[in-house]
Amino acid sequence: MVKTKENEKPEIEETKTAAAKPAAASTKVAKEEAEEVVIAEVIDESDESADATDASGKKKADKYYEATGRRKTAIARVRLYTRGDKNFSVNGKNFDKYFVPAEFKNIIEAPLVKMNCTDRFRISVVVKGGGMISQAEAIRHGITRALVLFNADFKKRLKKSGYLTRDPRMKERKKPGLKKARRAPQWAKR
Repeated sequence: MVKTKENEKPEIEETKTAAAKPAAASTKVAKEEAEEVVIAEVIDESDESADATDASGKKKADKYYEATGRRKTAIARVRLYTRGDKNFSVNGKNFDKYFVPAEFKNIIEAPLVKMNCTDRFRISVVVKGGGMISQAEAIRHGITRALVLFNADFKKRLKKSGYLTRDPRMKERKKPGLKKARRAPQWAKR
């Protein structure tokens, strides 16, 4: 018998209906098998994370707590690593070289000093936008949020200090008909 497109269509439909009936009957079994596979994958990942290297010999990433801090137009992505050497880098540079004046360092380290965690973490920060003070305050906000993720008991003391609150003060937008946000053009009597 010569197979044509008309002959093939009923065969395809029959196989679809036949395959759909057992699949509907065994959905519970399929779900259980899928859950077992997922559980096995999670266990395998936890076993691998105990080793410092993977199969190819490359170093695996350490566990970290990540948070975002903001101030004006500055945005800081902060990561607190629990393992490794305890250094502090901002945009790939050493913390002391990026923020030279001591007042910036005091602003940034305030939540760590408050919680007595200055030498407990390796901190990596990527900060963009704003000026130096805005960046410093954005980093402080990000470190505070990451500390709360690390330990929820820190939240009460850090909130009382005012480090958890995002400072909403920003530059006001320019309005039409005005020179700046509120500065009106000079008024002429005649």
